[in-house]
Amino acid sequence: MHRKKPITSAVRVKHIAKRRQINLPLRTRTKRVVRQAAAIIEEAEAPEQAQNALRQAASVLDRAAQKGIIHRRTAARKKSRLARRLRAVATS
Repeated sequence: MHRKKPITSAVRVKHIAKRRQINLPLRTRTKRVVRQAAAIIEEAEAPEQAQNALRQAASVLDRAAQKGIIHRRTAARKKSRLARRLRAVATS
């Protein structure tokens, strides 16, 4: 019976570097959108604007979690915190 040849560490290192090149801009974009949404929610001149920022951030977080760039629970936690900020600003 023939066994599959194991992946060498050199190949693994190349693969990891390649995945990092792909994932890094997406992770950066996710962080940027979340920061922008938080800033818009804090300013909150119009409630619709804050709601749209939250919706866009949630979409980006969900896509990042789906692609495995961030963990799904991390995405859920960030969305929850943004929503909580929005509710706190709306009530005050």
